[in-house]
Amino acid sequence: MTMLRVDGLSVRIGGDRILEDVSFELDRGERVGMIGESGSGKSMTALALIGLLPDEARATGRVEFEGRDVLAMGEGGRCRLRGDRIGMIFQEPMTALNPTMRVGRQVGEVVALHRGGSRAEVRKRTLELLERVEFRDPPRIARSYPHELSGGQRQRILVAMAVACSPALVLADEPTTALDVTVQAQILALLARLVAEEGAALMLISHDLAVVSGMCERLLVMHDGRIVEHGATAGLLDRPRHPYTQGLLATATALDSAPRGSVLPTLPDFVGAA
Repeated sequence: MTMLRVDGLSVRIGGDRILEDVSFELDRGERVGMIGESGSGKSMTALALIGLLPDEARATGRVEFEGRDVLAMGEGGRCRLRGDRIGMIFQEPMTALNPTMRVGRQVGEVVALHRGGSRAEVRKRTLELLERVEFRDPPRIARSYPHELSGGQRQRILVAMAVACSPALVLADEPTTALDVTVQAQILALLARLVAEEGAALMLISHDLAVVSGMCERLLVMHDGRIVEHGATAGLLDRPRHPYTQGLLATATALDSAPRGSVLPTLPDFVGAA
């Protein structure tokens, strides 16, 4: 069953076109990856889905989630949607978390806002969430400030906040970019487990083909604000049709096979291919 339908989404900021005629669908429980290099429009698409576009942005088209158009909602409706039916994991925890608040209070605020309950009930739910994201000492973590935690621990806090209210959709925007390989694998495994337990759909945004190919059933390839190719993960990776996708795969293959210490070009001539 289709849960999210994006139809003709375009976004402009001043005279600049950021997104152009973006259209795709997402079914309940489906795992979809959105790939492309930095600046391709991936994050702006995610922000449009949850109604967090910059004030100066002008969006047209339709973003229909569970039968309601997010773009046509008032801010009150979008606030009720975010954190409840849609959970969001941002790329950089230190900008997503409030540095002056203990992390337990920040997780608890999501619970209190969308589910209510007494102070004791919210605290109990908060500790349960911290345990679900595999903290061994939830009370100590709850008392910590963001700067007292490691990068992987801070990302676990964002995961806990994203799944706090059993959302129907989790948006993860480059959730492991700043982490080392070992911690990255742990966070991805945690995210996959929690999404499966909740029966939620996942939209994973990344420039890392290895990440999305291991997590997602279907891929959307973005370039210059447009979706240039889409399809089942295995088929798209084996038989890419668009020159941009072919370039992405060629660069990823070169990076994987390069000897340590070699110098490789960065997303080279294929960027800009039509």
